[in-house]
Parts: sequence; structure tokens; C-alpha cells
Amino acid sequence: MAQTGSRKWFITITVILASILELIDTSIVNVALPDMGGNLGSTLEDTAWVITAYAIANVIIIPMTGFLSALFGRKKYYIGSIILFVAASACCGASRNIWELVFFRFVQGIGGGGLLSTSQAYLFETFPLEERGVASALFGMGIVCGPILGPTLGGFLTDHYSWPWIFYVNLPLGLIAIALSVTFLNDGMQKKVESPHIDWTGIFFLIVGVGSLQTVLERGQAEDWFHKPYITFLAVLALVSVITFIWWELQQKEPVVNLRVLQSRTLASAGFLTFCLGFCLFGSVFIVPVYCQYLLGFTAMKTGMIMIPGAVGSILVMPNVGRMLQRGVKPQILIAIGFLGLIVFAVMLSHLTTTADTRDFFWPLIIRNAGMGFLFVPLTILAISDLEPKDIPQGTAMNNMIRQLGGSFGIALMNTYIDHREAAYRVQLVSNVSLLSPATQIRLTQLQHSFIAKGFSASQALKQSYMALEGAVVKQTMTLSYLDGFRSIGLICLICVPLVFTIKPKKKLTGNSADVSAH
Repeated sequence: MAQTGSRKWFITITVILASILELIDTSIVNVALPDMGGNLGSTLEDTAWVITAYAIANVIIIPMTGFLSALFGRKKYYIGSIILFVAASACCGASRNIWELVFFRFVQGIGGGGLLSTSQAYLFETFPLEERGVASALFGMGIVCGPILGPTLGGFLTDHYSWPWIFYVNLPLGLIAIALSVTFLNDGMQKKVESPHIDWTGIFFLIVGVGSLQTVLERGQAEDWFHKPYITFLAVLALVSVITFIWWELQQKEPVVNLRVLQSRTLASAGFLTFCLGFCLFGSVFIVPVYCQYLLGFTAMKTGMIMIPGAVGSILVMPNVGRMLQRGVKPQILIAIGFLGLIVFAVMLSHLTTTADTRDFFWPLIIRNAGMGFLFVPLTILAISDLEPKDIPQGTAMNNMIRQLGGSFGIALMNTYIDHREAAYRVQLVSNVSLLSPATQIRLTQLQHSFIAKGFSASQALKQSYMALEGAVVKQTMTLSYLDGFRSIGLICLICVPLVFTIKPKKKLTGNSADVSAH
């Protein structure tokens, strides 16, 4: 039931605060991994499980939120998820070894995964029909800005305090969210189901299938993919479990995840575009910081800071997108504009050089986030536009899971693609660097004289020259491969543009009727 007055805005603050806490934690640890590993005495490969554990728990819980809300009651489940998230955050900060930290990150992901779709449902129900486009925009700002602001906050806390504070910062904000939830939230339109049927078999295959798939995506590149037996085993297990899960759920009258909502061609088609949105968002959130730190030598804090102006693009665009939808602008047009914005972003960054500085990222990142602003709200509305009201919570959860999986595929495939391009470019460049080449001899001589001028002996200067030449080749191969990564993001978005106009929902999406995502 729609709310009015100050209560409406207190509910809005509550659910957006909880959602941003969850989303920031998807990326806040990325820049702190070296400090964590050094403090806990673990390798970088082991420390990376801190990211993997959270992602696995998230992607398992998200499609189950509708079922769990009905099982426990929406308010109890929501508050319980925040409490679990906050408690696990405290335990993460106090962890004394890496595997203790990984365990509590998994628990934190279980709590956080329950917040997104439930927050979205609360927000949509809080606003009257004519304002629900604005509600979508407010929620969308958290979705887009959370993963982007995470590295900035993580870099600041790690550089100025210590890595446990990236978890402890959740405590005061989480306690505020709990207090606000207790005071202002209710069960809304979704009531607790008395004596519900629990699909334990479906839950089992969901956990095994999606958990195995997420592990393969998160760890595949680091483990050289199928050269490691456990990655091969998990890939096969994921395939078998997901197929079995789909078959089982379609047989059940009360499934844990109602896959029948995918019979809606609009949801299925928009889901593909949502997957591409997640791919490009998380893929670019991964590639930009790595380029800045490894190639340009930026600190973690400086890298995080260049991401902040980009968030302004989403903040400025999303509320206006909600208003445009209310005035009858077709979602397909806004989605196409969003993908075109991402193409411009990719093209601009595909011309970077090894001498780039922060100014070269300013406008591309603003354009990227503005594009994301044009994408998120219309895609959410379009995805569930043809669903019956009772199926919309499940459709929303499905759409959130698809976006999350898109992000996982984006990071994994972008990492692999860049690695392969580096190998190809190295072969190409090294073939042109021959000691028999006059150009190479001239460059080596110049370098040797430079090192001699700095006080090195002739033999030391020659050794340093070879190392400098190798470093130049490595830097150039990395630069070219990352630029190809930006181009690949642009190509994916280019393919999506014509596909947008093939989606023709059965229900007319004009004016206030566009806000069918309200339930």
C-alpha cells in the first residue's frame, strides 16, 4: 500500500541504505586484498576467496528471496538479513586467519543477498502508481553507484586506517538500517504463508548448481581454467545440477524459484539485455581500476577517486529517466540511448595511452554512468511488464540474479580475453624487437648511455637496458590488450542496440502504466 508524507521518505531511506551497504560490499574489498593477505599470512590466490565467497552466497540467495519472504514474513526476513549482514561484518573484521574471514564473508553474502529484491519490493509498494518510475530511479542509483563507490571507500579506509575497517564501517550504518526497519516497515503486500511447502530438493540443486557455476567464474582464470581438476569437476557439477534444477522446478506446484515466469518472452528478452548490462557494468568496473593501477601506477586511493565523478552521471540521469517514463517515453528508446552511451565510453577509453592521467577518465566515466542510468530503470520495468502481479516479485528476483551472473561472466571473460590478447600481442611485438634490427640497437645504445649517466658501469647499464626494453614490451602488450577489452565492451553494446527494438510487450507501456514494476 502506497505511503504518504514523511513515512514514505523514511522507508525510502531505509531500503536504499540497506541496498547500498550490500552493493558496496561487492567491491569494497578488491583494493584491500594485498593488505589482508599480508596481515593474515595468506597468498593472493587464497585471499581472493574473500571476494568469491561473498559472490557465491549472493547469487544463491537472490532467486530465493521471494520464497524466504513468504516463509518468514517479509519484515522479519528483511530485518533478519540486515542483522546477519551486520553481525557477519563484525566477525569479518575480527577474523584471525584467512579461512575464518572467507567463512564469515559467505555468511555476510547470505545476509546481503536477501536485501536487493526485498528492498525493491518495499520501495515500489511505498510510492503511488504515478511516482513509481521515480522509485525505480532511486533504487537504480544505488545499484549502479554501489559497486563503483566500493573501491573508493575501500581504498580510503585501507590507506588511512586498516583493512578491518572496510567491514567495521557497516556496523553503525547497519544498526541505523535495523532501527529504521523496525520502526517503519511492515510485511507489505506479501504476507507470511502459514505451513508452507518447502522445496528442499530444489534448494539443494540451486545451491550446488549456482554455487559451483559462480566458483568456476570467480576462480577459473586464476586457476588456468580446466587445467585444474577441481575447476573441471565444478563445471560439470554446475551443468548437471542446473539442468536438474530446471527440470525439477518445472515439475513442482510450489517451487522455490518459479521458472515459469520465463515463459514471458518480454522477461526472457529483457533478461538477456540485463545480463549484458551486468557484463558491461562489472566488466568495466574491473578493467578500469586494473588499468589505472598496473599500467598508470595510480594508488588504490587515486584509482578510487577517479570513479567518483562518474557516479554523478547516474545521479543526474536516473530521476529524469523515471519522469520520462511517466510522460510516456518508450522504455526501448531509453534503453537504446543507454547502450549508445556505453559505446561512446568504450570508444573514448579505447584510445588511451601509457601517459594517460585522471583527466582522460573524467568524461568517459560520466558518460558510462549516464548510460547505466538510461538502462537500469527502463530494463527493470520492461522485464516484468507482462507478468501477473503475483509473479512480479519472482520476476524481479530473477532479473537481479541475471544481472549478478552477467557481472560474474563479465569479470571472468574479460580477464581471460585480456590475458589471451596479451599473449598474442607479445608474440607480435617481440618478433619486431631483434638484436639484428638497427632500430633496436639504437634504442639499446640510448638506454645504456642513459644508465651510464646515472652512475652504472657499462655492463650494469647494458643489463638495465635489456630490462627496460622488456618492461616497455610488457607495458605495450598490456596497454593494447586492455584497449581491446574496452572495444569488446563497446561491441557487445552495439549488438544490443537493435535487439532492444525487437522487444514488444503485450501491455502498453505509456504514462503511469509503465510502472507495472510496482509490486
